[in-house]
Parts: sequence; structure tokens; C-alpha cells
Amino acid sequence: MKKINGIERLNSVSEKGQAIILVVFSIIGLIGMAALAIDGGNAYVDSRRAETAASAAALSAATARIEGRNWRAAALLTAKDNGYNNDGISNTVELNTPPMTGDYSGNPEFIEVIITSHLKTYFGPVIGVPEITSVSRVISQSKPAEIGEMFGGYALVSLAPRSRCDFQVSFWVHSEATINLEGGGLFINSNNPNCAFMSFGSGSVRVRDASPISVVGGAQVQKPKLITPFPMQTGVPPIPYPPSIKLPTVGCGDQMATIDETGTIMSAGNWDEDIFPPDGVTSLEPGTYCINGDFVVNAGQHLTGNNVLFMMDSGGVHISGNATVDLGAANTGNFKGLLFYVPIGNHSIIALNGSDESTYKGTILAPGADVRINGLDSIRGAAYHSQIIGYYVEVDGTDNIYIKYKDEQNYDAIKMPEVLLIQ
Repeated sequence: MKKINGIERLNSVSEKGQAIILVVFSIIGLIGMAALAIDGGNAYVDSRRAETAASAAALSAATARIEGRNWRAAALLTAKDNGYNNDGISNTVELNTPPMTGDYSGNPEFIEVIITSHLKTYFGPVIGVPEITSVSRVISQSKPAEIGEMFGGYALVSLAPRSRCDFQVSFWVHSEATINLEGGGLFINSNNPNCAFMSFGSGSVRVRDASPISVVGGAQVQKPKLITPFPMQTGVPPIPYPPSIKLPTVGCGDQMATIDETGTIMSAGNWDEDIFPPDGVTSLEPGTYCINGDFVVNAGQHLTGNNVLFMMDSGGVHISGNATVDLGAANTGNFKGLLFYVPIGNHSIIALNGSDESTYKGTILAPGADVRINGLDSIRGAAYHSQIIGYYVEVDGTDNIYIKYKDEQNYDAIKMPEVLLIQ
């Protein structure tokens, strides 16, 4: 120190040393801020890239397993294509099935992909952080094909993913018709927020067990007391359309349907005339009937057929309320439980009706058609022992209609394999 005007002051060398220290600390601070900004940003980008790569690898693995390929090789190749080559130094790719931990551990349908990335830092070594490690964990599910009841066991299903309120209504019950559902509820796939489900007048829906009424969109109900259960479930998840089931491949080959000499009994096979069954036929022999025309049973007519399947290549179904029908699906074979099959490309009207003594036994599968249920009064025992599936569904008339669904009496389809990204 030295005195200047009687005041002791640091010498100039000491002042310069103190300034240098402050400058060094400022530089370190700036480097730390740069490390946070640059290395932190790089770490965030790398973490997102690793998550994307893990998701892609998990989906590739699940898809490959469904297709019978080497799912591990597929996952590793996808991860490599996305920048993570499992070199054991900059990154590792871990594959587990079932997952090692969590809700899905122990379930072999699930595949776990864990990508660990080691990112070298630029400025981090100055503050003691030479690398940043990120871990991305993703799980996928590969659901194999299986045979089972269609559409969750709902007794009545409308598949249209979209509908309108003025026409092309997904599900509509009106007039004084009452539809009773037993053994399964009602599912409506339309996403219309206002009127996927519509009930007017005294039209009612009664579910006679604990099954739900499930609607993807919203409902327009004129008289809530006529709907049970109410309120119904709205905003439920949709199902894909076309449906993710293997639709049946039905054919009759070269066999032609014939009529016996009495004119009342018909054998199975192809029928290419405009109207089926022809006049005078009241009994159908067991087998498959491939119909290129309309299925019509007029008032006063009777038609009986057990162990039968009607394949509606084209044309619609029109059964009068004063007709008596007793039709039952086969109880064995590849198409066990399938009564009517209307291919998805056939958009005709399927009008189901009948006298108070009529019964239908077996699934009515019309995924692209407009199904109209107009009758079958249960008071005298008439009923649909069926799962009824249409694109649009309309219930009309004055009858008390019963749909009694039992899986063992209906068609079980092959559910297509699914690949899902869980997390």
C-alpha cells in the first residue's frame, strides 16, 4: 500500500489482479450459460430424436412379429435408420418382451424398446459435464388374430362413422316402436355431436340387462323416459370403418338352386332371378343361397329354412309385416351362426319384418347397408335371436320388438391382428 494525501490505497498491481479474477469468473459464467443454452438445446433435440426412434422401432417390431418376421432385427434396423445404431458407446438399444417393469410386465403381447443416448457436450466439460445421457422408453402391442364375437358383443350395431340429422341418420327410432335388447346393448359409431342417436315420438329403446347404449357422438332424445338406460354413454371411442374383422368369403360355386317337383321346396345354390324365393316355395333345404336379386316375402306368405345362409350379392331384403318366416343359421361349419350376409359393397335396404309368429336365428351382417327393423311383436313369441349389424339402423312401426343375442347362436369372426403404440 501507499499513502496518497494521507489515505492508504492498494497499489495498481493489486487492482489489476483483482480485475483479472473478476474477468475469469465472468468468462466461466458465460461459458456456463453457453453450455446451458447450446448443450441443453442439443440434449433436448437428442432426447426427442431418441423418443421418435424408439416409437418407430417399437411399431416396426410389433408389425414384424404379426407378419412372422424377425421382430428384433426389424426394431434394430429401424433404430439405426433413425440415428441409433446400438454401438454401445454413443447409444444402446434394448429390446424386451414382455417388458421388464410396469403394467405390462409378464404379457408377451407387449414389446419394450429402450434407447439410451450419450451425447458429448461442447462447453459442458468446463463445468464438469462432459456428456448428457437421455433414456427413451416406448412400449408397443402386437395383438394376434383371434376368433370371437363381433363388435364387443353388442346386440345391435350401427357402423356409419358419420351421419346427418335430416337424413342418413346413424340410428333412428321413431313412431311407436319399442326395441328390447337382451344379451347385448346398442353401439352407434357415428361421430355426429348432435344426433348420432335419435329418438322421436314414442319410439323407445329398452336394454333388459346391464349392457350399455354406447354412442361415439351425441344424442337427440325427445322423451328420455323411453330410453333405458338413460343417460346413455356418449363420446365413447369409435371403431374403424371398414371394420377390423375378416369379412366372410361366401360362395356357392357352380351349384344352382333348384325347386322340387312339388314347387314348394328349394335346394341351396345360386339364384340369379329378380326375386327370391320364387312363387310357391315355402321351405328351404339346408345350405348356402347366393342371391343376385331381391329377397322378398310378401304378406300372407310363409317361409321356413333351418341351417341356411343367405348371401346377398346384390339386391335388398324386403319382408312384409304380415309374412311368417322361421329362418335359422347353421350350427356347424365355417359360417356357423351367420344367417344373412350382405357384402360391404352392397348398399341396399335390408327391411326386416314379419308376423307375430316369426323368428330369425343367427347374425344379420350388413356392414354397408341400411337396416330397417319394422316389426316382430314379442307378445306372441316373435324375436330376433340375432346380432344385427348395419351401416345405418332405423327402427319403426308399432311393435314391441325383441332382440335376444347369445354368442353361441351367432357368428364369430376372425378379428384382424392389431399393432398399437402404448406409450
